Amino acid sequence: MVRKPVAVRPPISESWRRSRDAGVDVDVRAAPLVYDRDVIADARGAHPLDRHVPMLEELLRGVADETEHLMVITDDAGHVLWTQGPPAARRAADAIGLTDGFRWSEDAVGTNGIGTALASGRAEFVYAAEHVAHILHGWSCAGAPITDPDSGRVIGCIDVSATVDALHPATVALVAAAARLAEARLENEMRQRDERLRDRLLPHLRGLGGSGVLITATGRVLAAGPDAAVPGPAGWRGLRLAVPEAGGTVKLPDGRTAVAEPLGEAFLLRPAAVPGRAAGGEPLRSALRPGGRRAAAAAPARRLLTLSFLGDGRPQARLDGRPVPLTLRHAEILALLALHPRGLSGDRLALYLYGDDGSPATVRPEIHRLRERLDGVVRARPYRLGCAVEADFLTVRRLLDDGDVAGVVRLYTGELLPGSDAPAIRDERDELAVLVRRQALDRGGADALWTYAQTEPGRDDLEALERLRAVLPPDDPRLPAVASRSDRLLHGRL
Repeated sequence: MVRKPVAVRPPISESWRRSRDAGVDVDVRAAPLVYDRDVIADARGAHPLDRHVPMLEELLRGVADETEHLMVITDDAGHVLWTQGPPAARRAADAIGLTDGFRWSEDAVGTNGIGTALASGRAEFVYAAEHVAHILHGWSCAGAPITDPDSGRVIGCIDVSATVDALHPATVALVAAAARLAEARLENEMRQRDERLRDRLLPHLRGLGGSGVLITATGRVLAAGPDAAVPGPAGWRGLRLAVPEAGGTVKLPDGRTAVAEPLGEAFLLRPAAVPGRAAGGEPLRSALRPGGRRAAAAAPARRLLTLSFLGDGRPQARLDGRPVPLTLRHAEILALLALHPRGLSGDRLALYLYGDDGSPATVRPEIHRLRERLDGVVRARPYRLGCAVEADFLTVRRLLDDGDVAGVVRLYTGELLPGSDAPAIRDERDELAVLVRRQALDRGGADALWTYAQTEPGRDDLEALERLRAVLPPDDPRLPAVASRSDRLLHGRL
């Protein structure tokens, strides 16, 4: 009697094809090690799921069989960061590298519950001989990817594995539910951040007369004025737009083009002026008196000054979206006034700018010229800014206080006004650089360290590069560049 070939489920056949294309050897003996024990704690601490692992462990402990099942949580590349299970299961898993620090992507070990779920983007069950690697035929596993609601990217996978006879196919529903619960908690954190951003930034949106849009640094719409509304209670809220560059343009869902003004953790999108409308989006017929003179606003919105002073580029300022050319001295004054919102006396400002040799008489003409450029928003007695201020260096300070390492290294493109010799600017620059570096080294994972290493201070930071070299997986495409730069710096110091 000739047996009919067993039909292979489409998800498995697709995974086999991907594994074959990746050149996976069916005789592979174990998953590859990517994280040594001394760096696994850093990888865990930098991962968004870190604070949610106790909840996931408790959930699966209460449902899965504690005597036979192994719970595994990985990052988006399939690197195992957390495992939990009974001693017998852990010993068996250790033999195949199903433990902390090993990689379970499809291109490493072929079809498996972790790598296949990450590759397909959905919950998967892999049974016995459905694994590509022969050594895994005694195992079954169910995995589900976890998606970050803020960025929309898959950030990890939760998996339950056991021997062939111990794992029921219905376990895939369990891990899928656990993944959705983790996503719900991440979404709750995201909504709390969104509310804080809206509370702080909505006044700037209202100042655009209903035409602007407020989006997160990941491109999600936080709020939109009535001119940008669509039917429904939330309007455009929750839609995702292309992430713009500061001063760049972005296409809005209704086809309009808007200019992106950076507000630290967010962007204010100002639609480009069109014929028949004022720059803020207000119809000209209501903005102008019959004789062509602009009508006085009943309740003028507070003006907004945005400062981009981090990095080697020319200091940039925008007043209500309009670029304002700055000299270095004027940038220094604005930075100091932003750092001291209650104001500075002439004596104090002179001391901060020039040291003991400064005098108020030296400061006054600079303030006068700056006031003319900024339409009078620089006030006197004491010197202060009479407008709302959003500055990249202030946002980095706020994110440092919140412990948001990813946000810090994303915004910290370089030192504060690196060309400045003003004593108070030097002090602020040095303190900020030390704080950013310390958080990147102590709490940053591979991605945060890599981002920091692209900044001017991080590019030649041997300790940061060596740390990054230790935490990057062996097959990470960034590793050769890090190793080359690190070796160059190391040999240059010998």
